[in-house]
Order: sequence, then structure tokens, then C-alpha cells
Amino acid sequence: MTVTCRVLKLSRQPYYRWLTNPITDSEVVEAYRANALFDAHRDDPEFGHRLLADEARDAGEAMSDRTAWRIASANGWFSAFGKPKRGKGRRPGPPVHDDLCAVIDGDGRTRHVFAADAPNELWLVDITEHKTVEGKLYCCAIKDVFSGRIVGYSIDSRMKSRLVVQALENAALMRGDVAGCIVHSDINEIPGQGLVTYVTDPGGTLLGLRQPAG
Repeated sequence: MTVTCRVLKLSRQPYYRWLTNPITDSEVVEAYRANALFDAHRDDPEFGHRLLADEARDAGEAMSDRTAWRIASANGWFSAFGKPKRGKGRRPGPPVHDDLCAVIDGDGRTRHVFAADAPNELWLVDITEHKTVEGKLYCCAIKDVFSGRIVGYSIDSRMKSRLVVQALENAALMRGDVAGCIVHSDINEIPGQGLVTYVTDPGGTLLGLRQPAG
């Protein structure tokens, strides 16, 4: 061992210290942080690094947003709705789904028209953040475009995808016949970080979250 350390230009004492404790305290902390971030990413793959950091801190692993970004990037834990990088000079491709509220005006520009001829034809989604003594609360509200009324809502201490789902389920329960209803949001803070469109099937069952337009 003496000859090996001499050839590698290593001191024997640091080597024996490493042999006794090959994993440093900082590496242990990093592993626990990575585990908390992975659990959050697995539960909500739509989350970016800031929301992952919030979830990790709630789980007891303190870290900055920058640290969360570094660990998530190193492990390839990116938001499922993150936009891929495009080469220079390339034009964006078409949306990955039809935006049912979009129209093209006389100038060829795409804009949104939010109009309905009857209740439960079009709902809009919004999420607001409220600071309290005990922490943050998030409220998701569902607005019926025809009546202008709030038809469903949900409140939670975390802004996860279930916040929107619970609000939609509450609205569907309160309104009854919601077959064919379109639920639209273009708010970046909503889990998924982009345009979100829900559509109900003829039986009134809410279909899943669609991917945002690219």
C-alpha cells in the first residue's frame, strides 16, 4: 500500500480516512435531497424544479431552488411538458392538440374567443395563491362562461395536479349534466405549465389532462 500511494502521489493518512468513511456527510445530504426530488418528480412529472423544490422542502429536505435545479438537471428529471430545444432558424411546429377556443382573425392571427350559448358549454380555470400565517394556500376556481358564475373550486396547501382535478370534480358534481363541456386554461402556474384543455365525453366523464401547445 505504501508503494501504491507513492506511485499515485497520495498521502496514506487521507487514504485511510477515506477507507474508513468513503461517503462524506455532504454526499449523504445530497442523496437525501435527490431522493426527495425524485419522489416529487415521480408523483407529479409535470413539475419544474421550483415546484419540485417546494415538495422536497415540505418532505423535510431543505434546499434552495438552485440546488434543486442542479440535482434535477444532473439526473434528467425535467418537466414532462418542457419544450425541447430547437435549432436556430427553425420555425415552431404545430400544437400537439387542437385548441378548441382558438380562432384565426382576418389578419391571420390566432386569438381566443371565450363564448357560450348555454350553461356547461365552456368553463375557465384559474388558480390564485394566498399567503396565510401557517403558509401558502392555493385556490382553483372553475367559472362558467355563460353565467359568469363560479361553479366549482378546491383549496389545498400544495399546487399539484390534484388541485385542478378536485375543482373539476366539484364542478361536475354541482352542475350535473356536463357532457361535452370544454374546460380551458392558459395559466402557466397551473400544474403542467401551459395551456390545459379538458373535454368531457358524452357520458359526462372528465377526460385526462392534455399536453400544452408547443
